[in-house]
Parts: sequence; structure tokens; C-alpha cells
Amino acid sequence: MRRLMLLRHAKSDWPEGVCDRERPLAPRGRAAARRMGLYLAAHGLLPDRVLVSPARRTRETFDLFSAELPPLKVVASEPRIYEATATRLLGVVREQPPDAHSVLIVGHNSGMEDLAEMLTSHGLTPDATRMAEKFPTGALAVIDLPVDLWSEAGPETGRLDRFIVPRDLG
Repeated sequence: MRRLMLLRHAKSDWPEGVCDRERPLAPRGRAAARRMGLYLAAHGLLPDRVLVSPARRTRETFDLFSAELPPLKVVASEPRIYEATATRLLGVVREQPPDAHSVLIVGHNSGMEDLAEMLTSHGLTPDATRMAEKFPTGALAVIDLPVDLWSEAGPETGRLDRFIVPRDLG
């Protein structure tokens, strides 16, 4: 069994003259990232490996939420996450080493939402319905994959365990 966690970066700001890759988090996003970190810690969602897009807003999201967690084993910047399609993200997922049973990707939409939808067969669960409607900034999808190796992950091989958005946490 493998567990994939997809965390969309928290709410970013749009300062004039700043390129997309260097956009920082907005104050609301900073608070949301901390809340998501507290949620991960409280629910024992501690990944064996974390892959973070090199964009500033994803790095800031990671820094803020990870401050609420015990030290994480492996954290890597992954350039292929920035502006990635679901297909590219799935390729990154399939390359993960066998000793990583849980992987967290901190990235962007629309790739994160599309990958979550690709991997799961939604059914009629409330979380699946909410995720299909919108994957807002700061949202976390936790997907369980009943596979032995990451390379076996593919369309509809996963089950959505939960979908949490920052506003759920107050």
C-alpha cells in the first residue's frame, strides 16, 4: 500500500512586476499553510518523502506547514512539478523509490486537481464530490494506492481517503 498526498500551495499574492514563479504567499495563505501543517501533525500524516515545486509560493507553503511537523525524512525540490500536467505528475509519482511508502507533493493547479481525479474513482463520497467541484489553494488530497510499487500507480488505481481545505480547519 502506498499513500500519495497532494497539497496545492496556499493562497498567493500578485505583486506588480513579480514573475509567476516568484510570487509569494498572501497573508491568508501564510495562515492557511500553518493550519494545514497542524492538521497533518494531528492526524499523523507524515510523509517519507516530500517533493516541492521550485516556485516561491510552494516553497513558502512547505516551510510554514513543515514547521508544525517533526523533521521530515527526505525533502527535494522537483522542477517538473512547476506548471505540470497530471500526466507529468504521474510520471514523477511512478519514479518514487520503493522505501518511500508515503509521498507528499506540494504543487500547483490544474495539475494537482487533475492528478487527484485521474488516480481516484470518485464514487459518491462527500469528499470526492467536493474535490471534483474545486481544488482550492491550500487543499490536501490524501490518496491510498493499493500497489506494491509506485510504478504501478495509474488511472483509477487509488482511493480518496480524505480531502481537506484550510477553511475546514477554522
